Amino acid sequence: MMTKTAMRDPRSLLPLTQPEFHILLALANGERHGYAIIQEIERRTGGSLTLRTGTLYTALARMLKLGLIEETDERPDPESDDERRRYYRISPFGRDVAKGEASRMRALVALASDKKVIAR
Repeated sequence: MMTKTAMRDPRSLLPLTQPEFHILLALANGERHGYAIIQEIERRTGGSLTLRTGTLYTALARMLKLGLIEETDERPDPESDDERRRYYRISPFGRDVAKGEASRMRALVALASDKKVIAR
């Protein structure tokens, strides 16, 4: 039996919102809890994108529903973790969508370069 994400073309979800794309990038190398996602995005963007918790959790709920991410049951050592935290990971479908979004952006940058909007 095929899952609902297996039947969908990742391009059907493009373009992603800026928070969604950054969330997928934050999860690309491993699981994170919500606050760690916020910190990673802020660090990686040099503070130019700061997600508020409401924005983050609205995006996470939508991304869970679309099958872009999954909530994981695996937990770090209870001594160093708050049991209330939820951990998320990128799904295989989410990785395909992120690749599609990155390719879409690459094509836009190439077009901007060809049109002399930006330097090569």
